[in-house]
Amino acid sequence: MNLAFWKKNNEGQPKKKKSAVREWFDAAIFAIIAATLIRTFIFEAYTIPTPSMEKTLLVNDFLFVSKISYGPRIPMTPLAVPFTHHTLPFTKYSKAYSEAVHWKYRRLPGFSDVKRYDVVVFNFPEGDTVALENQDQSYYQMVRAFGRDAVWEQNHVISRPVDKRENYIKRCMGVAGDTLSIKEGVVFINGQQAPIPSESERRYWVTTTGDALNPSRLDEMDIDPGTDGPYDSAKYRYNLTPSAAATLKSWPVVTNLAPFVNPAPEEVAVFPHDTAHYHWTEHNFGPMYIPKKGVTVKIDATNIAFYDRIISVYEGNKLEIKNGQIAINGKPADSYTFKMNYYWMMGDNRDNSLDSRYWGFVPEDHIVGKAWLIWMSYGKGSIRWSRLFRTIK
Repeated sequence: MNLAFWKKNNEGQPKKKKSAVREWFDAAIFAIIAATLIRTFIFEAYTIPTPSMEKTLLVNDFLFVSKISYGPRIPMTPLAVPFTHHTLPFTKYSKAYSEAVHWKYRRLPGFSDVKRYDVVVFNFPEGDTVALENQDQSYYQMVRAFGRDAVWEQNHVISRPVDKRENYIKRCMGVAGDTLSIKEGVVFINGQQAPIPSESERRYWVTTTGDALNPSRLDEMDIDPGTDGPYDSAKYRYNLTPSAAATLKSWPVVTNLAPFVNPAPEEVAVFPHDTAHYHWTEHNFGPMYIPKKGVTVKIDATNIAFYDRIISVYEGNKLEIKNGQIAINGKPADSYTFKMNYYWMMGDNRDNSLDSRYWGFVPEDHIVGKAWLIWMSYGKGSIRWSRLFRTIK
């Protein structure tokens, strides 16, 4: 009985060899598929473009970000050009993806949930709408500052799906269910002071006897003397790590060193952007509850500013507010039950970071992965050898 009846009868004929072009093509297709699967489900490379996480992470640090730590997110916009994010290379406006197919948010199992003080990569929550000529700025902040008509007249404005929004990296300071507050620039979680990252920075007032600070010593400590000041012959403002502040305070020429605290809430556009009820600054903020999946909160005119974007944008409801009355999906509402967990992200360079203090909560479906390892770093024209293969804490 011929068990191989389904095979073509070509015994005795020489096997046709693939051409070199065909072999290269097959290898390229395999490499693209393998690399796409790896960067989607295991890890992906990112570059630090801004100083918002200094000195923990520096501009031109190249990172591996683990997708499996929190569980890889299934692509929500699957039709995209490989190895691109939201824009085609060498173009300014051309999308690198198609929204013809859209999948709902799903995530495979991971090793853990997002934890407090993890360094996390996520999609920018206010990145659903983008002014292309000013992509490094929040569209909503621009509208608050200049008005919608002015922004639309001067920019090409587009929308982006969740997984094609700009990638941000910050430290998770609060998880779902926490109550967060900031007092004099220090973060408190559930009434307890949060640990201060050892390489974090914030601005300090430095008062001297009137003698100038030694610029060579400042350079040795990686302090930029021209960043901010001097304000007069005896007063400076520097961005310092905790250890640099302690060292500077010990200098005989320094008479006083104190953290800078912004005293003017009307000059700062901080979340929830409701100056009628909340006079907060980036240094004095809260207390504020971070929404947790399944929890129901009361909503009214005094607190709807915290939750309006969650209800209408992140969780897809129709929210209407008329004469102080709130309606959700056409029905009067005085409470709301959250469908997702939310997180509060802040940069380690606290006074030089646009973070949750300015644009609010990060939904769980925006979480990309956990920052894991620095594989390359360069600055001042050379490789920073001491930073290579350093894990991120």
